[in-house]
Amino acid sequence: MPLALLALAIGAFGIGTTEFVIMGLLPEVAGDFGVSIPTAGYLVTGYALGVMFGAPLMTVLGTKISRKRMLMLLMGLFVVGNVLSALAPSFGLMLTGRVVASLAHGAFFGIGSVVAADLVAPDKRAGAISLMFTGLTVANVVGVPLGTLVGQSLGWRVTFGIVAALGVVGLLGVAKLVPDMPKPEGVRLRHELAALKNVQVLLAMAMTVLGFGGVFAAITYIAPMMTHVAGFADGSVTWLLVLFGLGMVGGNLVGGKYADRALMPMLYVSLGALAAVLALFTLTAHNKIAAAVTIALVGALGFATVPPLQKRVLDHAHGAPTLASALNIGAFNLGNALSAWLGGLVIAAGLGYTAPNWVGAVLAAAALALAVLSAGLERRERAAGTPAAGTVPVKRPTVATR
Repeated sequence: MPLALLALAIGAFGIGTTEFVIMGLLPEVAGDFGVSIPTAGYLVTGYALGVMFGAPLMTVLGTKISRKRMLMLLMGLFVVGNVLSALAPSFGLMLTGRVVASLAHGAFFGIGSVVAADLVAPDKRAGAISLMFTGLTVANVVGVPLGTLVGQSLGWRVTFGIVAALGVVGLLGVAKLVPDMPKPEGVRLRHELAALKNVQVLLAMAMTVLGFGGVFAAITYIAPMMTHVAGFADGSVTWLLVLFGLGMVGGNLVGGKYADRALMPMLYVSLGALAAVLALFTLTAHNKIAAAVTIALVGALGFATVPPLQKRVLDHAHGAPTLASALNIGAFNLGNALSAWLGGLVIAAGLGYTAPNWVGAVLAAAALALAVLSAGLERRERAAGTPAAGTVPVKRPTVATR
């Protein structure tokens, strides 16, 4: 695998840390600003919505420059957002900083996925994508737990200051290690938008929204769930997040390996098991050991879906993959926003801190149903020998003959 993947993983590490560390610090941030836990959850929802809208916006703006330069600009924006979060004197400005940082997220992973896939042979694309996303998962083993520990000990503002410094390291890594790949010629915005008419691309994005939304329904409120229901001390949240991160690392690597061999069966297994585990979490959350095991499983099964879903989008939008890839990252975060909002609703309704697990189970089951539908449409398309309804045939470059 090319060394440039290390640079992408470094950037992903910083982004992953800022995305997930807030979940372990929700009680501290809520207490500092004098807001409720569900209101503090808007820091998760706002970030996710920023990723969703920022992904296409920043990707379109980046079509005029090289992919390497755009990756560097995105990391600079990420640094600015985290500095603003660290210095915010009010909850509103804290939320603004989160949104500014989130604008870099979707486009970085979307463009980075295309770059990673282009650096390797076709049969290694999912593996290359999973290696880039390893930075995101390792952030949950190292960056998020340490950030939570620092935030609980020295204050959450220190955590976001450190995250900004991680962004600087990521920027330097991209500048040093990613090759100066020119922007692709002949690709226009209308070509990128045409790929979004492909039914399989849209179904893959919908699976992303629902499947990963299932993970975030539970994990967004992991701190109050584990302290109020399971009976863990506040300081134990750090180590529980380590377990979640370890599960993410393992699931991401396994998903990348098997997606290159049997993509749809990998999705069936991971989404089905995720729905079952989230449903059981409503029971296992009452026991410390069972809760810890379940958290690791949620991380593993959730991130086992990431490489196959990202590869499926790239495969079906291969004529114009950049915008579709970035939008799929936005879809991950739309799922995050949706599930964080729904989880806050069921908690605010008095259903308890385990109620978001049921929300997650339903979302994951819906994603599995879409996977079955997608595979059925694909089989029908192959049997008919024609594109499925709503798809846009990709124009192949013509070759001059003599």
